[in-house]
Amino acid sequence: MLLLTMIIGMVFGIARTSLALGNTIVETQNEEMKHQAFMELLGQRFASLPGNTRFDLQVDDSGSHYISDLTLQNVPVGFAWAGEERIAKAVQISTVKRRSGYLDIVLKFYENEILEGSESSFQSTALDNEPFAEIVLLEDVAFFEWRVLDGRSMEWQFDWEIQGRLPLQIELTMAIGAKGEEIRQVFWVPPKQNPEVLMRQMMQGGGNGTQGTGTPPNPDGTPGTPGNPIVVPGPGGQGGGNVPGGGG
Repeated sequence: MLLLTMIIGMVFGIARTSLALGNTIVETQNEEMKHQAFMELLGQRFASLPGNTRFDLQVDDSGSHYISDLTLQNVPVGFAWAGEERIAKAVQISTVKRRSGYLDIVLKFYENEILEGSESSFQSTALDNEPFAEIVLLEDVAFFEWRVLDGRSMEWQFDWEIQGRLPLQIELTMAIGAKGEEIRQVFWVPPKQNPEVLMRQMMQGGGNGTQGTGTPPNPDGTPGTPGNPIVVPGPGGQGGGNVPGGGG
């Protein structure tokens, strides 16, 4: 009986150890998949930024951690929240310090533009600038630090407040838990034409007497110089219109 009891205890001990090891492996794989999904989410978001995106990075030193807010504005995101269709004009990736000493990475959605200098910021109230949805992306983060590369000076910066331009690269350095290994990822931001600047250039170019347009009215109210007409070849020669060979 004593020998049988010892054998049964050894079998149960081995089984418990195997189950614990299996659970640890599964948890490790789940954490790695979560981290990989987080990096893929950032990579897709940064790679698809439109040319008129307002990129803003604010960093504060809290003593034990660097607390950051990375804001992307003019990047409309539509999704369903609480059974309703909502559109976020600005999204923000924030680090939130917990009592445990670790950080949570929170994705916030704003219904209005929240950066200073925005057209809607003068009309919106403080209540409107509160996020209407928050999602915790990562928990128990030991440190979470951004760096951005200025494409003109080719210098790395820890914050970004330049309006009208996007950084060339975005570097993220982070670690999960007390014994987590350091993870470093660099994201490229493809240069894109700002549609607002493009439209402004087209409007300015259209007022120089180019083909099909004229100059703007004079300051005294008299009409400006008419532009060159656009000549469309007709079916019977150099002219246009319905008459063969006639003037367009």
